[in-house]
Amino acid sequence: MSVLLGVDTGGTFTDFVLYREDAITMHKVLSTPAAPEAAILQGVRDLQLDQLAEGTAFYIVHGSTVATNAVLEGKGARTVFITNRGLGDMLSIGRQTRRELYNLQPRTLAPPVPRDHCLETGGRLAADGSVIEPLTGADLQQLREAIARLQPEAVAINLLFSYLDDSFEKQIEAALPPGLFISRSSRVLPEYKEYERGMTTWLNACVGPRVEGYLQRLQQGVPQAHITVMQSSGGTIAAHQAREEAVHMLLSGPAGGLAAARYIGEQVGCRRLLTFDMGGTSTDVALIDGALKLTSEGTIRGYPVAVPMVDMHTIGAGGGSLASVDAGGLLQVGPESAGAAPGPACYARGGKRATVTDANLLLGRLRPGAFLGGNMTLDGAAAKAAVDEIARQLNLSPEEAAEGILRLANEHMAHALRVMSVQRGIDPRQLALVSFGGAGGLHVCALAEALNMQRAIVPVYAGVLSALGMLVAPRARQLSRTLGGLLRDRDNATMDHAFAALIEPGLEAMQQEGVARETIEVAPSVDLRYQGQSYYLNLPWQNIDQATADFHAQHEQRYGHQLALPVELVNLRVALQRPPQEIVLQAVSQGDPAEPYEYVDLHAIETPVPVYAREELVVGQTLRGPVLITETVSTTYLAPHWQARVHETGCLLLNRR
Repeated sequence: MSVLLGVDTGGTFTDFVLYREDAITMHKVLSTPAAPEAAILQGVRDLQLDQLAEGTAFYIVHGSTVATNAVLEGKGARTVFITNRGLGDMLSIGRQTRRELYNLQPRTLAPPVPRDHCLETGGRLAADGSVIEPLTGADLQQLREAIARLQPEAVAINLLFSYLDDSFEKQIEAALPPGLFISRSSRVLPEYKEYERGMTTWLNACVGPRVEGYLQRLQQGVPQAHITVMQSSGGTIAAHQAREEAVHMLLSGPAGGLAAARYIGEQVGCRRLLTFDMGGTSTDVALIDGALKLTSEGTIRGYPVAVPMVDMHTIGAGGGSLASVDAGGLLQVGPESAGAAPGPACYARGGKRATVTDANLLLGRLRPGAFLGGNMTLDGAAAKAAVDEIARQLNLSPEEAAEGILRLANEHMAHALRVMSVQRGIDPRQLALVSFGGAGGLHVCALAEALNMQRAIVPVYAGVLSALGMLVAPRARQLSRTLGGLLRDRDNATMDHAFAALIEPGLEAMQQEGVARETIEVAPSVDLRYQGQSYYLNLPWQNIDQATADFHAQHEQRYGHQLALPVELVNLRVALQRPPQEIVLQAVSQGDPAEPYEYVDLHAIETPVPVYAREELVVGQTLRGPVLITETVSTTYLAPHWQARVHETGCLLLNRR
């Protein structure tokens, strides 16, 4: 017998999805940002998983915000950065690009690493891998003395062209004293672009000790559990290996939501999706076209993160986003959030300022007694008092102010959806909008209308979908290596040998996690560009002729033209994954259509609106808006001119009438 627990730690709530004996149980607890493992251990106790029978296999798949928060809050480990002589300012200079092109007095940003923590040494290679400057014993001795003086927690090593020959980086690593967290660029990201590689290596070192300590505390709290961690690319990795690859965890929570959205789409026969995950603090938006879209050009806090991660756009708009009136008398919503403490005013935990959640409650779209399945009663009077303050400043009624808060929050999210679709040449009308997160169902119809979309999906377990995604995500690795030169100068045998050298270590690493080699799927790909270009396209690899033809075709599809130029090889990439765990979504019941359990008055709706309990809906039942649908972890507002049909998986399939 085995028990699977998916955990997603968010800014406001920590979500749990328990899968045991083909049954799914959902749970939420308030997050504990100061010690994230405390909320997880609380959930384990609430679900009585600390009392499992002997012999029960207990697996936890976890999406963590520890790495993300360490970067965003500037609370990473004290790190020394080692590079070649003359390049100590590499991370500070960067690409010499302005964040704000027309700002004549830009804000001065502190360098990622203090100048006295940037150490320069020998071991310099040329672009062809030949040695320009050797690494001497004196160099290593100077590094040891500097490390002893600075007493860092972590060290990041980033030498020029180390992806061609990693021997100098390995010599430095071996010469450093034990007990340090060491991040080597030739291991973290063996690709060209020394700045992006260096920044990624530094980020890995910066957050590594924090992630390592956190995972150790979590494992000590649940010693009986096998813990795996979601990576930013949408696959999972064993916790003991995740400690060394912390930079791959920066988007682990949102990646879980996309893994589940893709799984849900396949279940209902819809593979082209535009998703938005609206939680308490932020909203994540992404496009899914069959497979998850990955990018190696992500950023966090303005820092480039060149490891593969899900391609998404994040904004500071969530249920806890604070409303305010600026000096010019204009309403503002977000990006500041009430967070888990004190939270929205209606949580009655000390919050006084109006949030999106308070506005939804005031307009009747949230039911005070149905929040978290009745385990948490919302304070309507506190919500009204908070919105009243906004209304007074705007000279509006409380209901008008609440409506304005929601409209502005919706416009922020609609803009993010356009960034991921319209601005990329994709017509959102051809996609289905998938909403999840605790607050997503309240806004799905308004956002679909803003983009003139006709279809939407509110998945089953939408309020904890990221946690469900932890369970349906595959065990996976994303590996890469720079291999430059014109593609026509290569031959297929050489390419196959290069791919084999990249694949074999990945297979061995997954075998060490207990994954059988014969179950691992291998998907090689190449990054290609026209000679002289700076950016590349990623294409599946079969052979040289096929890759060349595919590149020309995709370039024309993406940019509208081809060029009569040679095709240049940039990087080799390999995706390794074991098929995901089979999770059976509980089919909803058959029988007579469910009846509403109450009728309520909603602002701007003339007649009382029926309220249904989602767990009582039956397969094929159709509801016509306006309707409220409540469940344990979220509420769906079916707006006028929309209808919802209950799919056999329990998902709500929405269509605009």
